[in-house]
Amino acid sequence: MFPTTGHYSFVITLTLALVSLLLLLVASFQIWLSYKGPLAQKIEKRLQALSAASDDSLQSQLLRERLLSQVPKLERLLLSIPRVHRLDGLILESGLNWTVSKLLLSSVVLGLLGLSVLGSWLSLSVPLAVAAGMGVGLLPCLYVSSRRQRRLARFEAQLPDALDMMARALRSGHSFPSSLQMVGQEMAHPVGAEFSMVHDEVNFGVAIEQALTNLTKRVPLTDLRYFVVAVLIQRDSGGNLTEVLGNLSRLIRERLKLRNKVKVMSSDGRLSSWILILMPFALAALMNAFNPEFMAPLWTDPMGIVILQYLLTMMVIGMVVIQKIIRIRI
Repeated sequence: MFPTTGHYSFVITLTLALVSLLLLLVASFQIWLSYKGPLAQKIEKRLQALSAASDDSLQSQLLRERLLSQVPKLERLLLSIPRVHRLDGLILESGLNWTVSKLLLSSVVLGLLGLSVLGSWLSLSVPLAVAAGMGVGLLPCLYVSSRRQRRLARFEAQLPDALDMMARALRSGHSFPSSLQMVGQEMAHPVGAEFSMVHDEVNFGVAIEQALTNLTKRVPLTDLRYFVVAVLIQRDSGGNLTEVLGNLSRLIRERLKLRNKVKVMSSDGRLSSWILILMPFALAALMNAFNPEFMAPLWTDPMGIVILQYLLTMMVIGMVVIQKIIRIRI
């Protein structure tokens, strides 16, 4: 029994439909890559950073401002909040591709979940449930702060190597912008990305002084400010920039070495502080697990709630004092 003409037509039609669907999917993927792919997002971030960087007028400042939200009404609401751009600056310094609205909404959602789940699960009173919800709602902000600290610490650790590379490039006859380009190409993130952005700003016509100033705004480190001040003074008054960069690199390395030494010597004190901070909460959790009737008056009896509030307040004050004692700045 041979296939009929209608059978051939159905197979050809089905094949053409599948090929058309495949081509449509490939075209959609290519369009997505063009607008939302990693390379497109990298170019968009570069263009946003370079927009009117050398102009301090009000219009240029508005162009340089990052969007706080993709929703216009929410954007206007966030702009009415005082110091909201400080929060946006923290997100930018952390290296996360977040907006202020995403951070605030995630905090609100987690806070409400913590309020409902912890309040019902532990049968907490309203003040304690609200306090627990606020603690859970602060987790996204703590995550952003932690990412910011890690990124700045990594940048500070990479900075001496970047200065040595620039000094070697200048010693071999390269110009200062070329040394910035070499650091951007050879060094890892975040030093490579930041110095590459400075080089791009200079190529787009921004003055070196303004590009370096923008770098200190994106990366608020004291050592980086020393580097920028040294470069600006050398450009105004002259001098051997290679020697200045070498001395600055050695100074930063010695300071980091001293800080690590102090950190090692004070490790027992920091461990003792964390034990003192966590021990009351761990003991309370164990006692509540083994003898819940004994711990129940703390959050069921009015007097127990008042005692617990005073205890938590004193614990927070003690945590702040302990952190101030063990934090040694060098």
